[in-house]
Amino acid sequence: MISPKSKRSILIASALAPALLLGACGTPNRGLETVHQPVVARTDYVFDVGSAGNRLAPGEAQRLAGWMAGLRLGYGDRVSVDDPSGPGSGVRDDVQTQLARYGLLVSETAPPTNAPIAPGMIRVVVSRMKATVPGCPDFSRVSGIEYEGNMSSNQGCATNANFAAMVANPADLVLGQVGADSPDTAVATKAVDSYRKATPKGGK
Repeated sequence: MISPKSKRSILIASALAPALLLGACGTPNRGLETVHQPVVARTDYVFDVGSAGNRLAPGEAQRLAGWMAGLRLGYGDRVSVDDPSGPGSGVRDDVQTQLARYGLLVSETAPPTNAPIAPGMIRVVVSRMKATVPGCPDFSRVSGIEYEGNMSSNQGCATNANFAAMVANPADLVLGQVGADSPDTAVATKAVDSYRKATPKGGK
């Protein structure tokens, strides 16, 4: 026969078991530095256009302009031209004419792509980086007594998620920026200017 005291101990242990299991499944976060850090991912968008001699073929400039408009090119996008005929082709100048509408310049080198370029075609590559904080918000660890010295599982999510969303060029989180001898106000205000001129998104 189980005594009332033993029965009460069993009931308390049964009630605490789910909480202990949830705590064991929580994200370990024992240091002062949060485990939730921004991660930068790059996506390459490719578009093949036809060439005629050293220029874009008739009608290809319009196709390229429509593709760029669909991607909504902007600050931080890196655009390059993969031209099998070499860097001296005038196609690069035609692409630069389209990019001038967005305040961008053609990059010197193009990243490698998987599919081969068909004869008579030129490949335009738009590389776009995005910074996110995976796993946030994280409420895997319930609040309560912490025996392993863990911080809250959600610690750092709000700060780093906002930081990742606000950085003008996510590539700077990886590569940084070389400082100039004197400040360039045009560079300093470029991101703010792009933000102000952007079309509002979302509902009211």
